[in-house]
Amino acid sequence: MTKQSKNSLKKFRESLMISKAELARKANISSTTIDRIEQGKSCRPETKRKIILALGLKISDKNKVFDD
Repeated sequence: MTKQSKNSLKKFRESLMISKAELARKANISSTTIDRIEQGKSCRPETKRKIILALGLKISDKNKVFDD
């Protein structure tokens, strides 16, 4: 069973008007992975790092997207 993880990825991504596919391409991960994370599934720290950087944030801003 996958641990549910609270995050604001969808809200943040939509506020930047970036599609899942575009974010996935920028982060070099699959759009399925973006979808799973937006549904609250957990992901590896490396994946979070890629997403944060792809959103144009600094690693220190990770709490704007991930609440853990």
